[in-house]
Amino acid sequence: MCEKLVGGQKQRYIDRLFAGIAPKYDLLNSVISLGRHKAWRRAAVRMSGLAAGNRAVDVATGTGDFALELARAVGSTGRVVGVDFCGPMLDLAARKLARRQIISLVRANAEHLPFAADAFDCAAIGFALRNVSSVPATIAEMSRVVKPGGRVISLEIVGPRSRLLVPVWRLYLFGLVPRLAQAFRARREPYDYLRHSVQGFCSREELAGIFRECGLVDIRIRDLTFGVVCIHMGTKR
Repeated sequence: MCEKLVGGQKQRYIDRLFAGIAPKYDLLNSVISLGRHKAWRRAAVRMSGLAAGNRAVDVATGTGDFALELARAVGSTGRVVGVDFCGPMLDLAARKLARRQIISLVRANAEHLPFAADAFDCAAIGFALRNVSSVPATIAEMSRVVKPGGRVISLEIVGPRSRLLVPVWRLYLFGLVPRLAQAFRARREPYDYLRHSVQGFCSREELAGIFRECGLVDIRIRDLTFGVVCIHMGTKR
């Protein structure tokens, strides 16, 4: 499994995994999130404080849903760049975003963003920190490309805080998600990986600590949908 892989091995594994599910990715996202994933992204963008004319980068953009929300915030005078290393996902994003002239797409690794320092007002990553080779390196790189006073945002699946909800959450993650994938004739491996990656990901407190270690301040944490999903936001000094 991917949690046993490191560095370039993990990147190649994730690239293959997501290339295989790209055609059904948007549909299954909507089904598995019970239609909530767009509302979660909107909540993250509201926290960002982005305004008309700002610049934002969506790291690990996938099929571009987060980039779309960022574009709505910065308006026609702003600019959004979506970055991903998975070619098939970027191809889907390009078709989806073809009419959005303020959004451009770049193929690159989250840990080596091809941008100058202080280039953006916000750097965001949605449901993808679990997939990078190094969480600290990714947050550090996102911090580098954000202007002083700009914000770094992570939107990620973490699971509920309440012990009462944990059994329900485990039933959903280990029982319902695989069956939904099977019902839509999706490959099982990516959804096995989803479960393992969520279980193995750092806690809210650990991720907040990584934000601080990368020089971010005013760290804010917001739980959504009973804590199943969590927003972390930090501001660059």
